[in-house]
Amino acid sequence: MAKRLVLFFLIALAFAGIVASLWSVSDRGEEPQAALYDLVSLKRGPISALVSATGTLSPVNTVQVGSQVSGTIQHLDADFNDRVKAGQVIAQIDPAIFEAKLAEARANLASAEAQRDKAAVAVAEAKRELQRMSELHGKKLAATSDLDAARFAYDSALVEQRIQEAAVAQNKAILQREQVNLDYTTIYAPIDGVVISRDVDVGQTVAASLQAPTLYTIANDLARMQVEADVDESFIGKVREGQPVTFSVFAYPQREFRGEVSQVRLQPKVEVGVVKYNCIIRVDNADLALKPGMTATVFVEVERREDAWQVPHAALRFVPDWPQERLDRVRADIEPGQAILWRVEDGGLTPIRVSTGIIGEKLTQIEGRKLTRELQIAVPGTRKERSGRRRFGLSLF
Repeated sequence: MAKRLVLFFLIALAFAGIVASLWSVSDRGEEPQAALYDLVSLKRGPISALVSATGTLSPVNTVQVGSQVSGTIQHLDADFNDRVKAGQVIAQIDPAIFEAKLAEARANLASAEAQRDKAAVAVAEAKRELQRMSELHGKKLAATSDLDAARFAYDSALVEQRIQEAAVAQNKAILQREQVNLDYTTIYAPIDGVVISRDVDVGQTVAASLQAPTLYTIANDLARMQVEADVDESFIGKVREGQPVTFSVFAYPQREFRGEVSQVRLQPKVEVGVVKYNCIIRVDNADLALKPGMTATVFVEVERREDAWQVPHAALRFVPDWPQERLDRVRADIEPGQAILWRVEDGGLTPIRVSTGIIGEKLTQIEGRKLTRELQIAVPGTRKERSGRRRFGLSLF
């Protein structure tokens, strides 16, 4: 009997220890919850409103050199990246056919001039005959019909002479045209510049039947470049000539380039239903770092303040965990262009009404009364806080 009581006592004691360990009070501090806000201080400084766009770099003045005659490229005297001077020979088209045509035109002109001279002799002969018949008719030695025939022959000779003179003028024009075509077989650089493109090779045949084929593309001055940027119609109303521009290119990710808006073109560009306008941005490229065709990420500074109160955008989005009715009372008479900031005062939040101005990349300009650098403004929280309440429950540890 005693053994049974001892065994029962041991079992009860073990069971009580297990229950006590399972249903213990958990006293490990505060229950975590998301913070309602963090704090930032107001600051003053320069702030800019930017319009972003994407564009392509190109030389300010680019000339496409073509051929006005068809033929085979005999030799090329310029290549990629070569510097050329205005009037310099840069290509030659085989001139053999054009030289032959020029010789034929000279021969035709000589024949026409001979026919003109022959007609002049015929006019002189017909004139003498008309004078002789007039004298004979006056002496009653020639019939009137003979006089009329002589007069007709003279008039016909004059007409034939004019025809031959016109033929001479026509052949002179043909000769001049063939001379021009022969001259066109030699291609000259129209401007001083750098060859940025060569589109033909020696032995290639170019055909100028419909439009002049392009042989070279020459940039006048690579030290002066431009960005052709497409600005969305939503922002084009803010862009003006003379506004400063910063941009970057993939080739130099750590470098910032500067320029200026020189032209806002009126012709719209529609791409997949989106209307954009082309803006020309002049760029100084004295070190020749920028190359034609580079893609530029452009930021146009459309507005700027040198000294303004500014807060992060998040401060304007922050809303405290207040009842909706209370928030509605705070917002009741908010006007367009105004916003509510929340300052920390005596451990609580107090609304401040401010007017908003320039919206920058990360900051927004604000104006209002009693703004100071010491003012602490609430923004959405990023840290964890504890509520101070203790919890009870099942714990195995």
